[in-house]
Formats: sequence, C-alpha cells, structure tokens
Amino acid sequence: MQFPQMLRVRQKFDNPRVTDIPAEVEKQLRSLSLGQKVRPGQTVAITVGSRGIANIDKITGAIVRHFQGLGAVPFIVPAMGSHGGGTAEGQRAIVEGYGITEQTMGCEIRSSMETVVVDQTPHGVPVHFDRHAFGADHVVVAGRVKPHTNFVGEIESGLHKMMLIGLGKHNGAKIYHRAIMDYNWYDIVTSVGESVLKKCKVICGVGIVENAFDETALIAAVPPETFLQREKELLVLAKEWMPRLPFDDVHLLIIDEIGKNISGTGMDTNVIGRKYNDHKATEHDRTKVRTIFVRSLTKATKGNATGIGMAEFTNRRTAEAVDRKITAINAITGGHAPAAAIPIWYDTDREVLENAFPTIGLPEPPDARVIQISNTLHLAEVLVSNAYRQEVEQRSDLEILGPPAPLGFDASGNLFPVVAH
Repeated sequence: MQFPQMLRVRQKFDNPRVTDIPAEVEKQLRSLSLGQKVRPGQTVAITVGSRGIANIDKITGAIVRHFQGLGAVPFIVPAMGSHGGGTAEGQRAIVEGYGITEQTMGCEIRSSMETVVVDQTPHGVPVHFDRHAFGADHVVVAGRVKPHTNFVGEIESGLHKMMLIGLGKHNGAKIYHRAIMDYNWYDIVTSVGESVLKKCKVICGVGIVENAFDETALIAAVPPETFLQREKELLVLAKEWMPRLPFDDVHLLIIDEIGKNISGTGMDTNVIGRKYNDHKATEHDRTKVRTIFVRSLTKATKGNATGIGMAEFTNRRTAEAVDRKITAINAITGGHAPAAAIPIWYDTDREVLENAFPTIGLPEPPDARVIQISNTLHLAEVLVSNAYRQEVEQRSDLEILGPPAPLGFDASGNLFPVVAH
C-alpha cells in the first residue's frame, strides 16, 4: 500500500508562563495571610493528584515550605480516586514517580484508601473524605484546572474534582460516578464540594493552569469562600490556552502514546473530538476524527490503558502492555467500561495502517488527511499529510519545518515517533 507523504509542522500557541515557580507559589499563598489561621505545630494535609502536571514537584515543595515557615507540620496526601490500582501503595508510587518523596519534600507522605463519611448531599449521596486529610488541622486542595474529558460545564476538572474524586478515594469515586449517571454533574460536584468546604477544614486551594506547551502558565491561591467563582474563571483561561490539533477534519489520527499522566482518558477527548461518543464525533465536537491508531502506552501510566477503547486500532506491543486489572478498575470506577476495551490490533504499525486506511472512506491513502502526534498533551510539533499542505501554507500559526517525506518505519515495520526519544 502506498502511504501519504508527511510534513513536519510546528504550531504557534499563546504562551503565558510562570518563570519562577517557588516564588510564585510563595507569593500567592502569602497573599492569603494564612499565618492568621495556622498555629505552630498544627498539621496541614496537601493533596497531590495522579495527572502529569508540569512542575508538580516544585509546586508541592513550595507549598510544603510555606507551611513549614508558619511553624506547621505539613504532610502529603495522594488524592487520585482509584488510580494506582486502587491501592495505597500504588498511589504512593505514583507521586514518588513525580519526584515527590519524603526526602525531596522534607515531610511525610500519608497514603491510605480509607475514607470518612463526613456528610450527605441533598441527593442522598454520602460524602467520602480521605482519612488522613480529615484528621489534619488544615487541608490544602492543590490541582490543575482544565477541561474535563467527559463532563461539560462551568466547573469541569480542577479543585472541585479534587475534593470529589481525589480526596474521595476509591470509595468516593465509585459512588460519585454512579450518582453522575442519575444526576447532573454540576449539581453533584458542587454539592460535594460545598460539604467538603464546610466539614473538612480546607484552608485554601492552589489552582494550576497550563499553557499549550505543557508548561505552568498560572498559579492561583484560592480562599475557600471563592472556590466556586475562581475555578470558573480559571477554567475559561485553561480552555483558551489548551493545545489542539492543527486541523479539525482528520481521516486518520496516529497517536504515539496514551496514558493517565497525559489525560484521565489516556488521550484528551477535548483534543481528539470524542467527548460525547467513543467512536464518532458529534455536533458538539469541534474536532472530527474518523479513525484513531494508538501506538503505545507511556511508561508513567504503568499499564493503565484507560481510554484505549476509544481507538479503533492498536498494535501487539500496546495490547500486551495493558494491565487489564488496573485498567478495568479505573474504567469501571469511572462508570465507563468501554474505555478499557482493546481495539483491533496487528503485529506491526505497517500492518495496522494497511488495515486502517480502508476504514476512512473514499480517499486513497496518498490523499488522506492524516495527522501523527506524540500525545494529546504535546502538540507543538506534529506530522501532517501532504493533503493539508495548501491549508498549512495559508496559516500564520503553522510553520513547515522541512520538505514532505514518507512515513518512516524501522526495521521491524513500526513507525518512528514524532519526537525521537
């Protein structure tokens, strides 16, 4: 089969960036005058989630040092629902993999899957909260604010979700995802958040917004009384700054890697255009991709392939790298079992492409609109097929980095990644 020629293209995005992470964290926290509430010797639980947040070790370390400077005793709580196989050891390993260890942070990591039921929402849903965090004198809810991969609204993924799913642990995540099937997402997330803010001694939040280059664009310390309004404002910025594919109409999207450190669904549905339907764009999706081929899992995802079920094709090495138990736990807890389904797979990437191109419609492979990306988090440099060339040349936000070249395969018949490792 003759494959299309590809162009290497660089995208130009807005690029706000925090240059001195520790200084900005300290400035933001100092603006809240927390020393008026925190007494020497009091304990402070600081959340760390499972997403691959840029500079999360620097941000967390700076939060720890601020409270140590107030004479408090901070400790870190892994806050990530059912991730890490739904075990305390697995969740501790995830944060340590981000460079957040007791040695580097200078404080304890207290990881547990035990929760305390602190309240009940008006819907009759029990409000679960991490046992260690509940026992602290104060709680800092830290997390990235960004568009959610499933839910749409003024609040999506951020501080409220950290109170809902992160600190709710596996017990909370299970019941909340079930409740969301019967009730509105916004109602559940805000009612649980209201209970947590009222019952669980939350002293502040630290909201993180990233730019399209996976860099820290903004850090905001948020007092409890403005959690709702401030998170809405941060989500607007996150949507403006997030990365995107260079074109909305795609016959075949090749993704070099997916993983939980990239997105909650392995590949961000806000990027690939499958937020409302696993295998077809809807009228609500901006991006319309006909066929997706996933080439590998990230090392950091540790076999958790949640989201791979949204792709139509993969290869043998990816299928064999899936930890079926961990993936199933995550998908079922999230209320979306098909996310764990394994796509059609073939031994090599070349075989995958030979079988994927016939599924895109009438265009012959050399004329197909094909995009190859590293993952849905890193989209500054991508490969696009020659079918896009005229459009690329008309766009000031796209730069061609070289002449058209064939899709590159190694000796085993597997594609070279967009960015060499």
